[in-house]
Formats: sequence, C-alpha cells, structure tokens
Amino acid sequence: MPSKELERAIKKYDKWVDARGVDDQVIDAYVAAVNVAFHEKDADIEYAKELSSRVKGIINQEIIKATNGGNVDDLDAYCIENNCRAEYLEQYYECVRNEAPYLFNSYLNYLERYRQEKDKFYKPRRRCFRKIGIIQALQALEDDKLDVLSLSMPPSTGKTTLEKFFVAWVIGRDLEGYSLFFSHSGDITRMFYDGILDITTNETEYTWNRIFPQAALQATNAKSETINFGKYKPFASIQCTSVGAKNAGKVRASKYLLCDDFIGGIEEALNKNILDKLWNIYTVDARQRKLDGCKELHIATRWSVHDVIGRLQTMYEGNKRAKFIAYPDIDPATGKSNFAYDLNGFTEQFFHEQELAMDEVSYRCLYKNEPIEREGLLYHKDELRRYFDLPDRDPDAIIGVCDTKSKGIDFMSMPICYVYDDDYYMVDCVFDDSSDYNRQETKLAKKICEHDMQRCEFESNAGGDRLAFNVTNRVKEMKGRCSITTKPTETNKETRIIVNSNWVKEHMLFKDQSLYTRQTDYGRFMNQMLTYSVSGKNPHDDAVDSLANFALFATRPERKAARIMRNFL
Repeated sequence: MPSKELERAIKKYDKWVDARGVDDQVIDAYVAAVNVAFHEKDADIEYAKELSSRVKGIINQEIIKATNGGNVDDLDAYCIENNCRAEYLEQYYECVRNEAPYLFNSYLNYLERYRQEKDKFYKPRRRCFRKIGIIQALQALEDDKLDVLSLSMPPSTGKTTLEKFFVAWVIGRDLEGYSLFFSHSGDITRMFYDGILDITTNETEYTWNRIFPQAALQATNAKSETINFGKYKPFASIQCTSVGAKNAGKVRASKYLLCDDFIGGIEEALNKNILDKLWNIYTVDARQRKLDGCKELHIATRWSVHDVIGRLQTMYEGNKRAKFIAYPDIDPATGKSNFAYDLNGFTEQFFHEQELAMDEVSYRCLYKNEPIEREGLLYHKDELRRYFDLPDRDPDAIIGVCDTKSKGIDFMSMPICYVYDDDYYMVDCVFDDSSDYNRQETKLAKKICEHDMQRCEFESNAGGDRLAFNVTNRVKEMKGRCSITTKPTETNKETRIIVNSNWVKEHMLFKDQSLYTRQTDYGRFMNQMLTYSVSGKNPHDDAVDSLANFALFATRPERKAARIMRNFL
C-alpha cells in the first residue's frame, strides 16, 4: 500500500481538479507524487505504475485540448509540430523515466529519449513489435510469468538488437544477477558485448544511467567478453561465449541463458548429425550453466524441426510458462508486410524480390520461420514431371477435384487436369485461402466454365455438399456444363497423402517453373506442395491432400471405365 501521506496528497489533488479543473500547478504536483510513489520506502510499485499511467493520461488530454488535436501516438513529434509547452513533454517523460525500471516499453521509450530520430531503434519499430507481442512477451519473462521464450523473425528485423536492449534492462534491474549469452560465432558474441557496453555507458546516445543511477560499472574484459556492474561478483553481469568454447567453470547464469542462433547456416541445418551435436552442446554445456530459477531466451532462424527451438517446443508442449513466437515476413490474412517499420522498414515488394532470388525451402525457413526438413520432403522439384506445351490434340477428358476449406487458415484447393491417355496435365488450379465464400464459389465456377470441365468431384466434408450445390447453380447460370459430384473422405489424411504420392509423380505433369509466378494460385499451390514434409509438422497440407484426392478420383474403377469424351456435335 502507498503511504498515508501520499494517499492524502493524491486525494487533495483530485479534489482540486474536481473544483477548478487541470492546471500547471496540479500537473506539477501529480508528477512529483509519481516520483514519490516509485521511491518512497516500501513502495507499492503496482500502485505507482497505475498512478503514473493516470498522470500521463491527464497530460495527454491537456496537450490535446491545448492544440485541438487528436490521438497522441508520437508525443515528441506531436508537441513539436503543435508548439506545445515544453513543460508538458518533460512532465510526461518524467513519468516514463520513473516507470522505466519496471516496464520494458517505458524503458525503451526513455532509453533513446535524446537520440537523433534517424538513429532511434525502438520508436520506428514500436508499432510492429507491440503488434507481434514481442515487448509484452519479454515483459512477461521478466515478470516471472514465463520461464522460456523463443523469438524467430526474418533477417535484419531487429531481434538481436532488441535482445541487447532487454539484457541491459535486466542488468540495471538486478545488479546481483548474471546472465550468459551463447551464439555460434565469436564475431556475434563480440558484437553483443560491444552493444551492451555501448547502451550502458554511452551517455550521449542513451539515458541508461538516468534510468539506473545506482548501477555503477565495475569491470569490463574485452578478451573474455564480460561486463560487470555493481559490486564484484565471481561471474559478471553479462558473459558472452560461443559454441565450442571451453566453458567449464568459467561462466554461469542466474538470470538468463541467452541463446542466439546456434546454427551458423544452411549447411549445418541440413546435417542431422550437426543438429544432434548442437542439441547436445545446448543440453550438456549451455543449459548446465544455469542456476536454479534462471530463465531462457532463444533467438534464431527456424531451419529445422530438429534444431534447439524445435526440440524445446516438443519438450515444453502444453506448458503455459513457455512461449514460442515465430513471425513471418507477410501477414497471410492481409498480404501486408509485418515489418513495415516507420523508418528503414521492409515492404511486401522487398520480400517478394527476396523470395524470387532464393530457393523455396530456404525462403520459408528464413522469412516465414517455417522449419522444413529437406530429407523428409514428400515431393522434390527435381523429380516432378514438367511440361512446356500440351500435346497437339484435344484432351481425352478435363477433370478436377475440389478440396474444400474447413477452417480459417486452410486453402480451397482444386487442381484442374487435362487427360491424355494415362497422363494428367495440371493446367490450372484454384488455390485460395479467402473466407469469402461468395468469392470462392464464383472463382470455382469461372474456372470450371473457362476450361469446359466435364467432371469435378467435391469433398463433401466441411460443408462440401453445400459448396458443390452452389457452384453447380453458378455454372448453369454461366451456361457451363459439368458433372459435379460429391464424396466424403474417410481415410486417414496423412496416410492418403503419402500412399498416393507415387501415382502423382508417375502420372501427373506440372507446368515448367518459367510458366507461372509464385504469387498466382498455381505458384502458391506448387510452393505448398514442394514444402510438405513427412518428418515434421506442416502448417498447411491442402495442396498435397487435393492431389491425393485427385489420384483416388482418377484411378477409381467406375471413372476409368467410362472415360469422358468431348462432344463435338
């Protein structure tokens, strides 16, 4: 509880506001009360945070009233553009400074308070980071609501820099604790060491010493990459070491074990023996440096389900004190970049260009953070039959199978094939994850009519009967002719996908890669098909499942016995 004196003072200020409204004098008094709330003996920090939040709200409202403004998101820019009183800004940030040792977001906002706008790290990324939930997750980790946190994002999006800011915050909060930073490379550990030293000692760029005035630098050692604050400790506040270093007796972690990219590159990620070795290094070396109560923060590209993060996910499955964040380049629901920072951000065009320059599996690992096991891929692009042109005659039949959409992230998938003897040329497809069923039905009907499809089978599960009925009516309205039937899928999906893959490889032909782009339905279908792994969890299986259903449809005795011929009459 706050002191009686503080409570009486706040009540007095509240009565003043009720009687006379807000003025400069009462704002000064509120801000002073916030300072007392955080620093009085036996301070009630939760009360202090609530009071500070309320006072910041009062200051915001006064700024808005004084300038006839709207929502204040960027207070610095807003005050400068609208000629606000400088006192408002200083009073606001005095509250933020008091919050900074306790609230990670406030710490980040105040830490770069006086940096040049072009040099600020957090401010242009704040909106995206908070949307992803990174800041909230790191706060939960330090508030003892989590024991393990894993973060995976595309390259150069700022995850390791944010980790440096976090570690500097942790050091200031607990001068008796000590953390250990692990990475695959000595170059990375040195960069981390230099970054922590800069944040905590560069008073021109950062306000760390204003936030933690009692945190005196005790010793640094560039050779061993250690920095210690407060009094001497056998183990420094932050220690940095790399995979393969001799760490016995040299390093320990009471606060955090920080694991940043154990895997150095794709060559290591492709080698199961190396992945096993890295797991062994983590469990036998890195993890053994933890003392009781030490937490873990993992930051890495998700190359493989067998990497450290993948195995930790299995180990902590169902554990609410472990959180795994893997955020992709582009939001699949909106098609917009998840990292369109206000400064030096990444556009959708940038990501699409990166995707075109890389192989599909590497891109999905690095930028989608979807680990793929190459040795477990069901379909390899080199073994698929491809075509540039169709045979120089009319097809024997034009058929398709529609795998319906059952939940939000699923795709509606309908491969369309021209049949020539025993070969099935996939000339087109519908592959769409939209939840707009009117759009889906229209798209399916248009494709059926566009190709003069003669027969199409719809999966009747998950509303497929209704979809087939509606599409049939739309086809008739478009003057098309197609026999549309339904059939439930009863076999185990994974088994169905695997046992029918050989038929697909032997009898189906797909367009040459030069004939489609990745952003089309055909391109998305092929991308999902070529990244389906039998040895790991797959976020999507719609493309390969529709191929399996197509194989069953094409080989069903009653269909083969009555081959559909084009009616030329």
